[in-house]
Amino acid sequence: MKTQVRTDLALEAKELWEESADEATSLSGVIAREETIGSYHITHVDIINEEGEKALGKPCGRYVTLEVPGLCGQGRSDYIGAAEAVARQLGQLLTIPEKGEVLVVGLGNRRMTPDAIGPHTLESVLVTRHLIDMAPEHFGAFRPVSALATGVMGDTGVESGELIRAVTETLQPSCIIAVDALASRSSERLFQTIQLTDTGIVPGSGVGNHRMPLTKDSLGIPVIAIGVPTVVDAGTLCLDLLAKSGHPEFDHAPLLKAGSELFVTPRDVDTCEETISKVLGLGISLALHVDLSVEDVEMFLS
Repeated sequence: MKTQVRTDLALEAKELWEESADEATSLSGVIAREETIGSYHITHVDIINEEGEKALGKPCGRYVTLEVPGLCGQGRSDYIGAAEAVARQLGQLLTIPEKGEVLVVGLGNRRMTPDAIGPHTLESVLVTRHLIDMAPEHFGAFRPVSALATGVMGDTGVESGELIRAVTETLQPSCIIAVDALASRSSERLFQTIQLTDTGIVPGSGVGNHRMPLTKDSLGIPVIAIGVPTVVDAGTLCLDLLAKSGHPEFDHAPLLKAGSELFVTPRDVDTCEETISKVLGLGISLALHVDLSVEDVEMFLS
């Protein structure tokens, strides 16, 4: 079943492999560990060689899954705690100079709510590159950060990767942080899971719309991808529910075919998208400006 189910999460790819493998078979090439920091459960999945890549269908690198259950509709203290947790995990993936310039990219279509996390995240990112140039006496100690909302090719006629590569060649940043919506195998993880990885991302892959990859190989600099699952395709959701109900051997081919063009998202998607975008934006800002608090970032953004 693992080859049939659509998911962008390394944690779920690992779960699917384990579900399909014999109990005596070990998952070679993958190192996994779990930890709890405060109220947040974190799973680390490291794919270390080609065998691990083949097993999980994902490139070598580090994948961090941060669980933020019940975040939608909660109060300020909840999203501040989640933002600080994102900042801690992102800081561990950043391997750039202290004042190295960073380009934060928001992928997706802001007019389609489940796909709007990327551009809406940028609204809570503290952008400083222009401030450093204009008023170095006040902002010279800040890390230069710029932001780019790529839009979608249907509107611009330009692939996101082409636009990002052009901007990268001009700005010469030390790193790119790309934010995008993902697909999950389970409705329970929608808007309640954040994945961070140092492998980059292929925009649109979650919904079968593959574009130019955003990776170190394609852009020449490290690319950290941050994603939140916002949709589950209908066929995959049916398979997941059947497995949980004790019918994993059900003939799933018709379900996959019928649900290949249908995607499911929560009823309160608007509230969830707004909250998680703010969490990501503030988390990125805290990780890039380590001397600032959430209150400081919000003051600069206001």
